[in-house]
Amino acid sequence: MDTAPATDRDPTGLIGLLRCPSTMEPLVRVDARTVLSVPGNRRYAINDAGVVQLATEGLSPEAIVQQAHYDRIAAAYVANLGYPHTQEYMAYLDRALAEAVGGASLGTAAELCCGHGEALNLLGTHIERYIGVDVSEKMLVAAAGMHSHAASLFVQGDATNLPLADACLDTVVMLGGIHHVPDRTQLFCEIARVLKPGGRLIYREPVSDFVLWRALRAIVYRVSPILDNTTERPLIYSETVPVLAKAGLRSEVYSTHGFLGFCLFMNSDVLFFNRLFRFVPGIRGITRASAHLDRMLLSLPLLRSAGLQVIGIAVKEAPRPPHGLAAL
Repeated sequence: MDTAPATDRDPTGLIGLLRCPSTMEPLVRVDARTVLSVPGNRRYAINDAGVVQLATEGLSPEAIVQQAHYDRIAAAYVANLGYPHTQEYMAYLDRALAEAVGGASLGTAAELCCGHGEALNLLGTHIERYIGVDVSEKMLVAAAGMHSHAASLFVQGDATNLPLADACLDTVVMLGGIHHVPDRTQLFCEIARVLKPGGRLIYREPVSDFVLWRALRAIVYRVSPILDNTTERPLIYSETVPVLAKAGLRSEVYSTHGFLGFCLFMNSDVLFFNRLFRFVPGIRGITRASAHLDRMLLSLPLLRSAGLQVIGIAVKEAPRPPHGLAAL
């Protein structure tokens, strides 16, 4: 067993934020391949990529389905994001996210359902310490190989049973993860638990407030081999903002983005012909023009809630003082 001091085994302090998913006991790193709960002596492995494997027990049934699904499609998922038109349209969505988030530090942040660690690509310069949590080990291995953030840790775990300490985070980020979680009440309560008072949840997700998109997605989610209609459900305002509020997360931003261009250039996982766009001369310029048109259309009053993606920010409410002390 490694006899190095605990501080040497956890120089960033990120292991110290982890908790046993079954008992919520603290975890310590005892050597290069093992973390141990204190005082329960439950052991969890660290794989060759440095991923802490805390999803060996306590997973919800939905998480088990998602684990199998994303282990199966991990390679295809990354490939679909590599097409030039997809990259150009994503750049428009990324700018919208950056504008909403602003330039302030995100402090210690966890990205839930992190996939290949997109938050590090988009917001990494504002993140001081990063924990990526996902139920799929294959996704996490890919993410660990793609990122070299000095203070980062990838953890296999369940977003509805987070292996994290109470009030340990300044920011939680979810980029395409909420719609994979059927139990939104439990998810948002867990996010509220791990956020410090005043901490922020930042998210970007598929949204179906516009009735046409809701109808089309009801079909698409059943025919695509990449999507899983049994566990995935795009957001709807009435099922999101009120549920956030009940969990103690006050919604500050809820704005939609992506319109007709999104349908054409962001569905290579669903529409085979979409993949052929990469051979079209000047496709990057065409995609940029389409994104600009979409942004203009969604600025019209009647279409402001008609986007296919929602960018949201919710803030954890500070505890209220006891009755009678508010005026002191």
